[in-house]
Amino acid sequence: MTDFQPQLDPFQVLLGFHLDRVAPEFCRLSLPFRSELRTAGDVVHGGVIATLIDSAGVIAAWSQADPSATRGATADLSVSYLSAAHAVDLIAEARVLRRGRSLVFIEVDVTTSTGERIAKGLVTYKLGYSA
Repeated sequence: MTDFQPQLDPFQVLLGFHLDRVAPEFCRLSLPFRSELRTAGDVVHGGVIATLIDSAGVIAAWSQADPSATRGATADLSVSYLSAAHAVDLIAEARVLRRGRSLVFIEVDVTTSTGERIAKGLVTYKLGYSA
């Protein structure tokens, strides 16, 4: 396992993400509702939800990365929006489904604090290694 020290990047901080828990092959991020994150009415913008999914997935991917991995990038991201998030705090829980040498497959569930399902995401993350 790598000496991974999880931390949020500046964009995630700007959006208001909170790093709640990181464990091997797992990450939990939360996002308190703020009116600046909404689209029509009081609905959280879909792009914010997609970013929450991607961010949680990336942290889960790095949680057990080979120590020789030096870089990485999201190779694929799919999001299914299940319900509108009307002025609610969100929680994203990411779990690694499969880990290869360079590709990591992660599923992410986004819910409200009461458990209402908001979105389901799949992230494929590519780890890179120095020559």
